[in-house]
This record gives sequence, C-alpha cells and structure tokens, in this order.
Amino acid sequence: MSIEHPASPPRPAPGTPAHPACPEPRGALPHPPGSANGAMTGREGFSAADQEGRRPAGMGAWLLLGFVLIVGAVAGAGAGYGLARGAWVIPGAVAARLPEPVAAWLPKGAPLMPPDLKDYSFELLDPETKSGEATLRVRLLDKRAGKPVADALVYARRLDMAPDGMPTMTGKMKPEASPEAGIYAFRANLSMEGRWRLSLAAKVPGKTGTVQDQLVLRAVE
Repeated sequence: MSIEHPASPPRPAPGTPAHPACPEPRGALPHPPGSANGAMTGREGFSAADQEGRRPAGMGAWLLLGFVLIVGAVAGAGAGYGLARGAWVIPGAVAARLPEPVAAWLPKGAPLMPPDLKDYSFELLDPETKSGEATLRVRLLDKRAGKPVADALVYARRLDMAPDGMPTMTGKMKPEASPEAGIYAFRANLSMEGRWRLSLAAKVPGKTGTVQDQLVLRAVE
C-alpha cells in the first residue's frame, strides 16, 4: 500500500513577494491624503499652498522696505550735507519749535542788521570776470554820505553758485591788500563759468552790529 504525499504549493517566481497583499474589500474608500501611503494630509496641503502664495508677497514687501530705507538714507545724507555746508538754513519759525539740542545744532540764518546799518551796502566793482583765479573787488558804501567807508573790517563769509541752482558748489577765497581806501579785495577761485554769489560782512568803525550783504557776479571764459 503506497502513501500519497500532498503536493507542495508552487514556488513563487523570483522577485515576487512571498505573501501577496490582500486586496482591499469591495466598497472600501480610497486612502485619504496623509495616510500611510506617504501623501500629505489635507491640512498640510492647504498650509503648503498658503506658503507658496505668500512667498512672493513677502519678498515684494522686503524689497519695498529696502528701497524706502535706501531713499531715506540718501535724502537724509543730502540734507545733512547741505546743512553742514551752510547751503540751506532752517527758518526761524521752524527752529523755534524744535527741541533745544536740535535747534542748537542747526545753522542759524543771518542776524538782522540794526536800523543804523541799513544805509551801508557793498558794491561789486567787477560784476564780470574770467573763470579760474580772479581778484574780486568790492566797495563798502555809506549811502547817506554817498562815499566809501574806509578802515572797515570786511570779511567774506561764502562764495557759491546758488544763483545757478548749485548752492553746494563753493569757491575758496582769501583777503588781499586793499588797493585804495574804501575798496576791499579778495583772491578767489571761480572753478567754472556761471553766476556766483559772494556773501560779505563788515564791521563799521563806530557802529554796533554787522553789515551783511550778498552780491552776484558772473564768471566767463
């Protein structure tokens, strides 16, 4: 009597899993996002979409802020440069409302002349001169007497091209010997052609206060 052994199951082909996955039951819902199959959950999907949408707006805001800061820095530097060079003066009504430390730092405008000095003024003897090194001659005149004032202490406060819209374009000056009584001379460097403003001040003998005046000359080739 022979004993029959049960047939062994067929061996799986190479590369196939030993235990095949069980099929999902019929009617089962598909895997939701974020399940074990590695997909993102619904919340993560919305969060990622929000971040993608916000990223360009955030970049634009930073660029705009950087641009505003750069413009503010350039404007502040220009204003500070002009104030430091004396090209601009804060009006007295505005300076009076500023804190005292700030008002003390700002350049002051020219003080008002006493009434008895309003009859004194400067005259430019050479309203047109060559550009480059030049001698500027002025006369301090007493308009009531109609004659020049001798022995006054005259000094040049500033030489710039404000009449041509360039108040920060300045020239150097130094006093020279007076050619005659009542006439005062300065050696100046007129670096370019155009109109120059000469700001002068003088102390008149026997008078209290300072005579202040501004003259315009033209530098030509």
